[in-house]
Amino acid sequence: MKTHETIVPAAVLPPGETIRVELQARGWTQRLFARRMGRPTQAVNEIIRGRRQITAETALSLGEVFGTSAELWMGLEGRYRLHLARQNRRRKIPA
Repeated sequence: MKTHETIVPAAVLPPGETIRVELQARGWTQRLFARRMGRPTQAVNEIIRGRRQITAETALSLGEVFGTSAELWMGLEGRYRLHLARQNRRRKIPA
């Protein structure tokens, strides 16, 4: 049986960090961004802070507002959640 090693990055940023950086680069406030997305400012803030996951519907909105693909945002969210699950599993497994 073949084994393989998975390269696990030391840190994976929540997708909200990418959004925060993008807003900063564009000079947009969270309020303006939320309005463009048609979402409450608090919901956008929770995504940026990593407290709310990006759903498929939100990924579509992010793609439309930023001019990117929804797949980009779903991929960032998926990688981040998988990273958290791996960290959690490592904490539970005794050394």
